[in-house]
Amino acid sequence: MKYRIIGAVACICILLVSVLNYPVLLTGRMESRRYHQHREATPKAVCAVHAEGEFCTHLPLIVIDTGGAEIPGRGLVDEEDRHMGFTTTAEGADRITAQMRVMDSAEENNHPTDAPAVESDVVIHVRGNSSRYFEKAGYRLELVDENGDNNPQSLMGMDAHHEWALHGPYLDKSLMRNYMWYNIAGECMEYAPNVRFCELMLNGEYQGIYVLTELIGSGRDGARLNMEVDARDNTYTGYLLRLDRQDGSEYDRLNSLTTYSYRNEMELKLEVEFPGEKKLTPEIKEAIKTDFSAFEKGLYSYDYDSRKYGYRAQVDVDSFVDYLILNEFTTNYDAGSYSTYIYRDVSGRLKMCVWDFNNACDNYQEQTTMQVQHFDVHRKLWFNMMVKDEYFTERVIRRYRELRESWLNEKYLLRYIDEVEEYLGPAIERNFERWEDSLRDDTLLAPAERNVHSHQEAVRQLKDFIRQRGRWMDENIESLRQYSAESRVKKYSEVTD
Repeated sequence: MKYRIIGAVACICILLVSVLNYPVLLTGRMESRRYHQHREATPKAVCAVHAEGEFCTHLPLIVIDTGGAEIPGRGLVDEEDRHMGFTTTAEGADRITAQMRVMDSAEENNHPTDAPAVESDVVIHVRGNSSRYFEKAGYRLELVDENGDNNPQSLMGMDAHHEWALHGPYLDKSLMRNYMWYNIAGECMEYAPNVRFCELMLNGEYQGIYVLTELIGSGRDGARLNMEVDARDNTYTGYLLRLDRQDGSEYDRLNSLTTYSYRNEMELKLEVEFPGEKKLTPEIKEAIKTDFSAFEKGLYSYDYDSRKYGYRAQVDVDSFVDYLILNEFTTNYDAGSYSTYIYRDVSGRLKMCVWDFNNACDNYQEQTTMQVQHFDVHRKLWFNMMVKDEYFTERVIRRYRELRESWLNEKYLLRYIDEVEEYLGPAIERNFERWEDSLRDDTLLAPAERNVHSHQEAVRQLKDFIRQRGRWMDENIESLRQYSAESRVKKYSEVTD
């Protein structure tokens, strides 16, 4: 009898572990993102007493004081809504220095008058592309000390960096796309940016819910990307590249194979993000160009699918597979064109990193190719060759089936949205009291009927998209095989050694 009881208890324990680790058991991969703020944060009781008008939040609170100065970087347009550049200070500077305090009590609510968990000067400017024109701005922060030197700090439990992005959800009225998909990507992939919800006070005025985001490659030696550089010896153990819009700077431009052969779109620029400007010597830049071009040459050659001479010898295939699936599932079709990050770390393999899901899940301003019934990432730079390889395409199909049983499972994703909404709680109402006009603006998305007019409607739209997109991809994922059709002439040009 004793052993039967012990056996029964053991079975119950195993069952509980199985339920709690459902996605891990299905994928066969250990969980890589171990902290989801909305799950891990300690519930907080309502404060018993407040000073009259005192702001109170269960979320971390960032307070920034610019001394009344306007933060530069907002977009300027002429009478015909054509882009004219960005705002600057009276002296022509594109950024200013301000003071930042971060209130982040684990047990109690946060108030502007609390003792800060972190306090630092920051160099700040408005960031983003189309978001620069929104009333609710996003910001880039560089933490500096009294001498103006980098001052890396751990914010809200994330790894210490001196560079951060404050994303202010405005177009995304669910408020959760970036938070949610960075965290989901962190479960699937080796690296995805860390994120935390917070609220922002700027010069004493409430600015709403923000998502504090770790910048890719920021911090010493590429931070969590595990890369190092020695400018004195012109050596490096890894590098980070970004494909994005032209920005006018030349020091970081990388004219790799796809650039000078015009395979890359003319409006885009491939640039070196790490090493940064201070350590990117001409010798290191040339070495990176040679190294990355070797990957591209193999990819665009007749031997693209050769294990020895093709792209597979250079890349972490799993990383590219997961990147394609995540951006395809969310119809995040800026991926592969804008804000596209690729890196080589100490493993020696090239890997992809996700960035910016604000427009994902049918939230792009123009309704172009965001429909549910569509595939697009396979047409993008690098991927347009990889899908010609049957090996890669089959990996995509198999991995997609795995993820639909775990991190991309419909029930899991819908429950995730409910959990985030519950965690944000009263902060949602505060945010939309501040940005009430955004709920009445039918010009944000085109055509006008795509705009939602409440947070609840935005959540329903996000859930409906996930249901429809997943079910359509379930039925059509195997159609990607058409891009791997065997060539009639390739076999006569292949290296056979």
